[in-house]
Amino acid sequence: MSTCSATLAGWMESPATSVREQHEAEHEAQQESASRSEAAIAALVDEYASTLYRVAYSVLRNGADAEDAVQETYLRVLRHRDSLSEIRDARVWLVRIVWNVVLDRKRRSKTRPETDDISDLARVLPASGLTAEERVASAQHHAHVLRAVEQLPEKEQRVLILSAFEELSSVEIAQVLGTTESTVRSRLFRARNLLSTLLSHSRSAR
Repeated sequence: MSTCSATLAGWMESPATSVREQHEAEHEAQQESASRSEAAIAALVDEYASTLYRVAYSVLRNGADAEDAVQETYLRVLRHRDSLSEIRDARVWLVRIVWNVVLDRKRRSKTRPETDDISDLARVLPASGLTAEERVASAQHHAHVLRAVEQLPEKEQRVLILSAFEELSSVEIAQVLGTTESTVRSRLFRARNLLSTLLSHSRSAR
């Protein structure tokens, strides 16, 4: 091949090679960016995993289902990764996602039977400053309260679970439930009065 022909061939091949290499580089950059994004989301969900588990367990009352709900929350967050920069309060946003997950599961009735397993209940309780016996007693009391909460009307159940067990403010609960703060406050007032009556009747019946 002449020098001229070789040079011409080189010019004809170089753009194709360059474009291919550029596409490969862009693909690698996208994969790396996606990997970093997944790692960041995993870290975010892990940071609030205990809160998400408590929300899920308080509604589903089954440890395995609560774990599945937290995992599904992670998958849903992955699908909305592009909107993460717009989130102002990650904790409330994640609670709203897991809340919708557990309500979907309740509606589909594909949850496992409710349990009062102490090891499951212990995970929703604070661990600091409690002996093993105190944790068992606290878990049993928590189970008793949950059973009483289940007797409340649905709207009152929801605000009480988010308030008492997750310690969300009225403003945050309103964001999770998609309602107003005044509505949350009135429901909380009714829920606490009803729960107090139920627990009093329960104690007097023993």
